[in-house]
Amino acid sequence: MHIALENIQQLRQRGEHETARLQALELLRHQPQHADLHYLAACIHDSLGLEAEAIPHYQQALELGLSGETAAEAWLGLGSSHRALGRFDEAEAALLEGLQLFPEHHALRAFLAMAQYNQGRHKEATQGLLALLADGSADHGIRAYRRAIHFYAEDLDRTW
Repeated sequence: MHIALENIQQLRQRGEHETARLQALELLRHQPQHADLHYLAACIHDSLGLEAEAIPHYQQALELGLSGETAAEAWLGLGSSHRALGRFDEAEAALLEGLQLFPEHHALRAFLAMAQYNQGRHKEATQGLLALLADGSADHGIRAYRRAIHFYAEDLDRTW
């Protein structure tokens, strides 16, 4: 199985996404309980703009027990795919679940802000992005004003 997964990855790297997709689906017919294969199939579908087809593979991969960074990336892919399809509530739910498991995963936080923006929750989205910026930036100016950014982000509408 490991060699087959590597072959599919190589097809993706060469830009042969449709061939990779078909091979992944064929392997899944024989190995339907393989979490990494479902994740790979989800990523391939995603890269082809087939988000609706990617979602069940992300879900199955997570249910079958992905772990570590791959699981975090699967939560991100699931949330991002829902968002791309206009399913903003489902996107938010997936991203929040991913963040519960991986609270320091900055990309999950960024995609959550996008979903909140799409839901019309602009203030929450901006607050999340400001916190992400303040906490994750290596920029000297941002670091110098980190506390102030957090303070003002708490109540963006407040004036003095």
